[in-house]
Amino acid sequence: MATMSTYKPHPQGRLSLSNLRSMSIWRQSRDQSSMLPRAMPPAPGIPKGKDASSDASTDTTDSALNDGSRTAELDPQQGREWTKRQEDVLLAPYNYLLQQKGKNIRGQLIQAFNEWLGVPTEKLEGITRVVEMLHTASLLVDDIEDFSTLRRGIPVAHSIYGEAQTINSANYVYFLALQEVLKLDNPDAVRIFGEELVELHRGQGLDLFWRDSFRCPTEAEYVSMVAQKTGGLFRLAIKLMQAESDCKLDLCALADVIGVLFQIRDDYLNLASAQYSDAKGLCEDLTEGKFSFLIIHGIQADTSDYRLLNIVQQRPRDDDVKRYAVSLLRQYGSFEYTERVLETLMERARRMVEEFSEERGVAGQRMTAILNAMRLKSSE
Repeated sequence: MATMSTYKPHPQGRLSLSNLRSMSIWRQSRDQSSMLPRAMPPAPGIPKGKDASSDASTDTTDSALNDGSRTAELDPQQGREWTKRQEDVLLAPYNYLLQQKGKNIRGQLIQAFNEWLGVPTEKLEGITRVVEMLHTASLLVDDIEDFSTLRRGIPVAHSIYGEAQTINSANYVYFLALQEVLKLDNPDAVRIFGEELVELHRGQGLDLFWRDSFRCPTEAEYVSMVAQKTGGLFRLAIKLMQAESDCKLDLCALADVIGVLFQIRDDYLNLASAQYSDAKGLCEDLTEGKFSFLIIHGIQADTSDYRLLNIVQQRPRDDDVKRYAVSLLRQYGSFEYTERVLETLMERARRMVEEFSEERGVAGQRMTAILNAMRLKSSE
């Protein structure tokens, strides 16, 4: 026969294994005692009537699963309604960047191309929305891949929300953009969406490969990569618009030229513009270790001089080192060379605008204004 044992509360109010056993024995003989123990509250999630302090040998998991009301609570079909609060949580990194407005060059280009294409307003708004969503989402990922600290003059999203949440938010928006494409109700739209996102990621992949393997590409390789990476969203917009237009002009060639022009100009400003430094940091391309257009020219200008190559490999954060690298680029003539390349691309784009305007019978004034705004200013 078991020896009687009196249940004693744990000095800190917690139940130890020995106390649980003592309590079980004590309850079996409670008719011999004049005092009743204070009822234990049910454990969280256990229905009323189920004693959370029952014998330690009892399998509480089995008893819970065998209870009909308990299994009803575990029904995976319940609680599936997606709430605004949940949506806000997922989109927080995206909305954080979205509220800091950029230059909206892609939105302006869509309006400019539409002078020739004449896409209905409702369809145009949908296409504009898709491009803006993809662009903003891609920036979230770019900032992680490029080790950036600033975007549009504020801390990058992943420094606020963390890399994992920011990546998930960006990927989520890619699929929200696909849902917007489906609303266009055009049989070619999804194919166009897929093709150009593939091109964009191919270009980005090459850019990252050159940086991380420390392989300096040729100028021709770089321009081809830019046509994939930066030109991808431009072409996506144009192709979606052409699918909704009766205009048969192939405007993708102009979109490619503008994409390359835009990227090389951005490379130039990254190393030369004080305003750009305020928004993204001083000479961020050097800190990233990126082979931009100017850096490629500088490295290849004098292959016997390894100073610039070594600086890029170090990914410098010291401003004095970065300023020294810029002085080397000026010494190699990289800024002047890039200015000539930009002017050549600008003239090519202007000729194409004139040809399209003449063929379509529409002046293309918005496109001309955009090209004028993209000219390098003396202050830059």
